Formats: sequence, C-alpha cells, structure tokens
Amino acid sequence: MRIALTYNLRLSDSEDEAEFDTQDTVNTLAAAIERLGHRLERFEVSGPASRTVARLEAYSPDLIFNIAEGRRGRFREAFYPALFEELGFHYTGSDAYALAVTLDKQLTKLVLSKHGIRTPGWQFVEKLNELKAEDLRFPVIIKPNFEGSSKGITQDSVAETVEQAREKVAQALARYPAGVLVEEFIGGTDITVPYLSAVQNDHDGVLSPVEYDIDPAAIAGRKYAIYDYELKTKKENAVKVRAPANIPVKVAEEMRTMSKKIFQVLDCRDLGRIDFRLSDAGVPYFLEINALPSLEPGAGIYAAAAMEGMHLDGVVNAIIQSAARRSKIKDGKRQGKPTRKSGPLRVGFTYNVKRVKPIADPVVVEDSEAEYDSPTTLQAIREAIASWGHEVVDLEATAELPSVLASTPLDIVFNIAEGFKGRNRASQVPAMLELLDIPYTGSDPATLSIALDKALAKKIVRQAGIHTPNFQLMHTGKERLNKDFTSFPLMVKPVAEGSSKGVVSKSVCHNEAELREVVKEIVTKYQQPALIEEYIGGREFTVGLLGERRPRVLPPMEIVFLDKADKTPIYSFEHKLDWTDRIRYDAPAKLEPALLEKLRAAARGSFMALGCRDVARIDFRMDDKGRIYFIECNPLPGLTPGWSDLVLIAQGAGMDYRALIGEIMAPAIRRYKEREARRAADESALMKLAMEKAALEKAAMADEKAGAGAMTGSGSGSSSSGEAPVRMDMKAH
Repeated sequence: MRIALTYNLRLSDSEDEAEFDTQDTVNTLAAAIERLGHRLERFEVSGPASRTVARLEAYSPDLIFNIAEGRRGRFREAFYPALFEELGFHYTGSDAYALAVTLDKQLTKLVLSKHGIRTPGWQFVEKLNELKAEDLRFPVIIKPNFEGSSKGITQDSVAETVEQAREKVAQALARYPAGVLVEEFIGGTDITVPYLSAVQNDHDGVLSPVEYDIDPAAIAGRKYAIYDYELKTKKENAVKVRAPANIPVKVAEEMRTMSKKIFQVLDCRDLGRIDFRLSDAGVPYFLEINALPSLEPGAGIYAAAAMEGMHLDGVVNAIIQSAARRSKIKDGKRQGKPTRKSGPLRVGFTYNVKRVKPIADPVVVEDSEAEYDSPTTLQAIREAIASWGHEVVDLEATAELPSVLASTPLDIVFNIAEGFKGRNRASQVPAMLELLDIPYTGSDPATLSIALDKALAKKIVRQAGIHTPNFQLMHTGKERLNKDFTSFPLMVKPVAEGSSKGVVSKSVCHNEAELREVVKEIVTKYQQPALIEEYIGGREFTVGLLGERRPRVLPPMEIVFLDKADKTPIYSFEHKLDWTDRIRYDAPAKLEPALLEKLRAAARGSFMALGCRDVARIDFRMDDKGRIYFIECNPLPGLTPGWSDLVLIAQGAGMDYRALIGEIMAPAIRRYKEREARRAADESALMKLAMEKAALEKAAMADEKAGAGAMTGSGSGSSSSGEAPVRMDMKAH
C-alpha cells in the first residue's frame, strides 16, 4: 500500500510540544512500515493545513497512518482525522468524534458513568467560583481537562485541604483556562491497559495490563506515587514498563473486562490505551483514555503485545490491517465501488523542449526558444512527479499533440507547454485538454491568453485597484506618444513575450528617438506591437502564489541590483542568463511588515483579478514612496531547479523542489476527483432512470396482460344490455 505517516515533530523540550513525537519515534515507525512492504511518505503536519492537504492530494495515499496530535485547541486531536474524512482519505485510529470526546476528560467520565464504570469523584471547573471542594473527599488532584502526556501534573498538583485546592485550582486555571479537573486522589498504583483491535484474543483486542517500574532513586523524597510530567518527559530513562503488571489475576481480568466495555462505549478504533489507578485495597478506578496513544519505542503497547507474541513490526502491522479491513482495503486496493481514486495516477506531462540555446550577445540576441525548457529541467520535473508515486507520460507540444492526447488514457496533465505561436499560444494546450475533459495544472486558456498580453493584463489589474505604470501600445513606432508620459526614461518591450524576451539594456529609453528605434526593432523581430510604459525607479520584487480561489502567497523575493553606476536598472534577459555578479536574489525579501502586507495584498489581488489558479509568479516595482506597481504576471513560471525565480522563492519559504511540484499538481488532482465524482453521480442517475423506465415498462406490460384477461373473461357472461356477447376469434380474423 501507499501509506502516508502524519505526525507532529517535537523540536523542543517545551510543554507545548510534550505530546508531539520525537524524530526517533518517527524513524522507528517509518522503518517498520517500510519493512512491512509498504511505500511510505512522511508528512510533518505542524505547518499550514493547506500545505498538508496539497501534499496529501499529490501523493494520494491508500491509507494514512496517523499519529498527529494537532497543535492547539480542545479538538486538536480530532482536527486531522476530520480533515482526512473531508478529503476522502482512509486513516488509522479513531475518528474525529471519538478523539474529541476522549480528549475531554470530564465528558469521558460523564459518558462512562452512565455505563457503570467506576471513577474517582470529580468536578470540572472553568472558573474558580464553580469549585465546590467541600463536596469532594481529600486529598484531591488537580489536572488540565484537555491535556495529555501528564501535562500540568506534578507533585504540587495534589491538595490536602480545601484552601490548598482553591489555591492550586486558581494556579492551574491561569495556565489552562479551558478548564481543569479536580479529582479525588486514589492512593495506589498507576496501571495502563493497551488495546489493539486486530489482536484476536479472549478480550477482543484488549491486552494485558502493564505497570510502570520506576527507579527508586528517581522518586526518592516524593510524597505521592504518581506518574507525573517530570517522570514522563525529563526522567523517562528511570521508567520502564513491566508486562504483565504485578497484580492479582482476578484484578487483571476485571480491568480487561472494564477496558473492553470502555473501548466499545467510546467507539475507539484500531488502538488505544486506558489509564487506571489501582487502589491500595485492590480496586481499579478509571482515570482517562488515550485514543491516540504513544507509539514511541518502549511504550506499554509494545510490552503488552509481546505477551501475544508480537514485536514492534507486528504492532504496526496490526494497526494497519485493522484500518485496512475497516476501510475495505485488500492488497492495497479498496473493495467495492471506490469513493475516490487512490494510489498512482497516470500524469501526462506537456512541454516544449529547448533545442536552441539562448544567447545574450550585445550584437546578436538569440531568444527564440527562451520560454521553452531544457532537457535537464524537464527531467527534474518528471522525477518530481514520479517521486509522488505517479506514472509520467511525456507529451511534447508538437503539431501531433492533438491526436496523441485523444488516443492516450490520462488522469491529469502537468502542463508547462508554452504553445507554438501567436498571442494565444500559451492557451493552446489547455484548450485541447478542456475539449477532451482532461484536468490539468495551471490556469485556464482565458487567463493564459490575457496574462501573455501585458497591456490587457495591466488594464484588468488596474480595474481591480492595483497600481500599474502608465502604458501605450505602438504598432509601427510612428504613433504619437501619449500625454500620460510626462518625462523619460520610458521602458519598451514586446507586448506578448515571456522570459524577459526583448528586455535588454537598451529597453530603457532616455529620449524619443531612442524609443522609436527600439519600437521598430521589436515590431520587426517579434511581429507584434511594442509596449511602452513608465520606468518605475525603485526596488523590484517577484511574488510566487500557489492555490486556487484563496491562493497561498509565498514570501516575496527581491531582485537586488548590484551595479550602483546603473541609474535605471532592469531585470533583463541578460540577467536571467548570467546574474552572478550583477544582481542578487534575497529570498525572502527584507521588508517592513506594513510594506510586506501591501505587496502580498497586491499579489493576491492581481492573481484573483486575472483568474489565475494553481501557480503564478507576479512581478512588481516599488517606488521610493512605497507605492507598489504591477509589472506583469507569469501563470506558467519557470521551474528550473536552483535557478528559476519561483524555485528560489519556494526555497526561501522552506519548500523543496519536490514539494513545490506536488503543490502545483495537487489542485489538478482535486479537480480530477471532482470530475470522477460527477461522472459517478451521472452514471448513478442514468442507472436509476433506466431502472425506473424498466419498472414502468414492466408495469405497463402487466396492465396490458390484465386488460386482455379481463376482455376474455367478459365474453363468457351476458352483457348488461341483454345483447348476446361478441366473441373475438383472432384466428378467424
């Protein structure tokens, strides 16, 4: 199976990350999953949820092995399972509802008390004035209601008097304002009972109770025998797990019976752990349940499973197999009619290959294929797509592409093709794909055509309230200059080219004669109008965006011009071929928060005004007054590893090349699944209509048969008018 391992990585010893998993735990589980023969991808989920979604959509796992705790809030453990369900992914462990209930200690106790489960007396307190300590038997222990991993539990958590209880509750509420549990302290021993539903034993997967064997030196001088936060996190080497627990057989059986009922009542799936307090009199009291228990090496679940003849790999396999059976996954494939296609997709890869090397010679500039991609870049993209487990089908954008597309079965297409010729060339391949109803990455034909036409793009962006330089089109170089241009220098470039084609040092014109000469050269060479625009002096930025309706704006990159003698620097074609000593890329850019937010807003607004989707890179200039000017948008940005602007922007945001390709691909995969769902719905509707039609036809035939029988029957009787009946003899007729 293709398995995704989702987790929060512990990066510090802070209490905030106490429930997260160490790198050692993640490595141990990953190695076990791979030893079991599965393909594994790791997903550290502490970043934006949108990034996790994009990566999961790109990988499209058969099953998610989930140990993610979530970052904050009373429903944090439920967050990712709820997200997985919304996305249609199958996962290990309990569902969002069970995780939300079990993280709430007092709600769990309320539910279980109705089923006769023995618990210590308790009160849930959100405000100090709610505490009625006199109703409890002392001593009491005060603990956070919505925390695990013994967070907030120390030797000072125990109160022996009402006054102490009030003081300690006030202190606890200051740290844990969501509420605390004040619970009667049971003198005795901490016992834990693990659960693996796939284990076939007499207790339906409930394993033998285990206890903590603590080094006496680590607890010397302690008044209360509790497994607190210090023992769990700072003195973990002093604690070992003993299985089976050193308790009477009858008590062990009682605890397993109670545990079985608890797991069933709370609908825990695949795995779990229940913590009990065994009193000095030998009476077990339920304390709490963990439906997302620790799987770190040495955890109690492994010690208990060893008594069933299972080692670590066996525990991991039991969790996977339990989830697979529940999700009806057999041999890596979902049985019955799937709700989504999981596993590898057949991804078409459309591109134009660069065969003519660009040259930025002062005399001769060769840029005819500057927008195309080199074989090295194509191979990098190909490998990145394949690394997500998908099959890649090469589709060079030649004149034969229409027939090849029509005859090649594809799920989606990863498109970077620039097209053949004309100002609509970038839209040619997407238009073909839409005709064939094949989902693809990137913007649609309309956006690609508009964005390539710089003048048209500026008009649309300006209408959206975003600054653009004043501009004008010239078709011959003889047209009159607009009055909007109040002074030189002015910038001249082709209106419908990318990759800085036609943007060279002489593109900045300092007088009208220079301008008209450059316009004539552009019109002649590129067979298209020239765009004239105000030269905006100041800092230059480029911003990458990923996503659809609400795009993620990556931290901007600044193009820093190093030649201080050049008073009118531009990001030229020469720079893009050899930039090492003339410019510097600052990714991310060094910007004040207010300016950064203005730039992000302009980028997002431009992206949405132009109707971009999935990916785009947008260029801006900022003048000395902090005004931001839209220059142009590239919805098919370059993807050369370590070189292209978008790749450098992604690196500056902490995103590697593979992740970038995955995020670009993810929305197309989502659109593919939506299309499949629509097709399935249409198919179901047609089948329903066919069944209804068949039923109507069957009913009509039955009515006809009944009518014929009635006519035959009436011939043997007498008519109401007294006339002789008429017999219809079909043979005679």
